[in-house]
Amino acid sequence: MEETISLKEIFTVLKKRLALILLITLLATATSGVVSYFLLTPIYQTSTQILVNQKADAENAFDYNQVRTNVELINTYSVIIKSPKILDEVREDLNLDLSTSELNEKIAVSNAQNSQVVSIDVKDADPALAVKIANTTAEVFEKEISSIMNVDNVSVLSEANFEGTPSPVNPKPVLNMAIALVVGLMVGVGLAFLLEYLDNTIKDENDIDKLLGLPILGTIAVIEDKEVGSSKGHTKKSVRGETVES
Repeated sequence: MEETISLKEIFTVLKKRLALILLITLLATATSGVVSYFLLTPIYQTSTQILVNQKADAENAFDYNQVRTNVELINTYSVIIKSPKILDEVREDLNLDLSTSELNEKIAVSNAQNSQVVSIDVKDADPALAVKIANTTAEVFEKEISSIMNVDNVSVLSEANFEGTPSPVNPKPVLNMAIALVVGLMVGVGLAFLLEYLDNTIKDENDIDKLLGLPILGTIAVIEDKEVGSSKGHTKKSVRGETVES
């Protein structure tokens, strides 16, 4: 027999398990907040931009083919920027206690479609170090690219810097807590219905009909102890044809 649940029964279950749902939601949100604010290490990000463009002079007019060539070279430049030849020199210049692969993981190279501008993004727990790595990487690449590819079409467009108090890009406590709140609420509601499903106790006459399929012939009212005592105090007795209250 297919069982259905009404909207009223859903609200009844939610109301009955409201304390459990709220407890799980609050615990999940609080745990996420504590982990995000106090346990996770803040990560800062900065970026420097380089321009891939042949240096112009009075005799060279705008050349569309040259621009197209520069754009096509950007993919190659992106690989060279993160190559050991560039990163090893960056490590030496900054005296970094990092391996080349570890430094590589901190750096990301990107550019907008059909753009001659390349962004070198660096993430690190130390914002000042992130700035140094980004700027030094751009400087080393600008210096070395002429000998690597025999071209001179790279210049630093903007250097990385932090103005004022830097804000970490990770973790994001507010977002993490919001996600934890939603997840905690879903888990709480799910657990509430699971407990209700596993609860086989009979609470009223409707449960007998629903669970056992037996008809209800009648109900026995609950009599409180004080009502029983009160009725005993007013018991009537018949003595020699007369009614006497005891």
